[in-house]
Amino acid sequence: MNIPKTRQSRANRGAKGPPRRRKGGELSSTENPEGRRPGSPNRKAAGGNEKLHKVIASAGVTSRRGAEQLIIDGRVKVNGQLATLGQRVVASDRIEVNGKRLSTEASTKHRLIMYHKPVGELSSRSDPKDRPLVFDTLPKIQGRRWISVGRLDLNTSGLLLFTTDGELANRLMHPANEIAREYLVRVLGNVSEADLETLRSGVILDDGPAQFDSVQPIGGEGANRWYRVVVRQGKNRLVRRLWESLGFTVSRLKRSAYGPISLPKGLPPGKWSDVESGLAEKLFTAVNLAVSVDRATSRGVVKHDLDKTDRAYEKPARRTDLGGRSRQRNQQRKQQRPSSRSGGRHQRNRSPRQRGD
Repeated sequence: MNIPKTRQSRANRGAKGPPRRRKGGELSSTENPEGRRPGSPNRKAAGGNEKLHKVIASAGVTSRRGAEQLIIDGRVKVNGQLATLGQRVVASDRIEVNGKRLSTEASTKHRLIMYHKPVGELSSRSDPKDRPLVFDTLPKIQGRRWISVGRLDLNTSGLLLFTTDGELANRLMHPANEIAREYLVRVLGNVSEADLETLRSGVILDDGPAQFDSVQPIGGEGANRWYRVVVRQGKNRLVRRLWESLGFTVSRLKRSAYGPISLPKGLPPGKWSDVESGLAEKLFTAVNLAVSVDRATSRGVVKHDLDKTDRAYEKPARRTDLGGRSRQRNQQRKQQRPSSRSGGRHQRNRSPRQRGD
């Protein structure tokens, strides 16, 4: 699906000239011989050094900030020595996190899956009220963890991406990359063409100016009308707040696409599927990363041509329904009221860069 882009991305704004050189013709250590700006999202070439906290995050152990905290707490060693913040490592270095060796070779291949989040599930790893969580139904992985690419509110459904690649997740969520997200919105109220133009041109919210990249009416009856909207900004609950700024109420909200990846019609709520390699490559390219998704996981994925298929799976490569314990736990949750279990453990899991739409 082609999503229009009304603003030029920051990565394409203005070409910079060749790097300046020191006397004698040598490049400065702060200059990039490949002409990329500092902090450019290209991965280091094989054998090159990389910051330790980025390596730990890319392996799916934790977020970048979490990796920095592990280093500060003295829980990371490199070649038997306590690691320091900002330290760089190479592929041959032995990295230990909490006494366990980190396999940097295994971290070069990652998983990327799509999940159809239903209304009523939390985009969190834990909940003091023991409500259903999106992580409950994801496939089990050994030695890594699933990282949610952003989040969706409790009452919002649709496409969520999960990956074991911390670097990919970090860049997809970073506001500077302006990844387009498409939503289907049901709005209560009489929306005029002037209102739509206002939403396109922008309004001032509590945290600054915001706008839809595009907004198109797609049908509806009575007081409720459906619209397809596209946003690129990373503000919290942006879609709902934009409509509410003009006095309208969002009665339903569903994310239908994230960048080049669309939610297949045949993927039921509460189910997941691996992202096929071709779409994964487009997603990595969008944030200027080398592809690190294991191609072996692309077998039996959902077909993504929404115009030609409405089937969820043709040849499932793995079981995607709930395991026995998860199924039993979810059944127990349905029989209990949320207020009946308010004393559960609560962990701080929300990344500062994650936003709910």
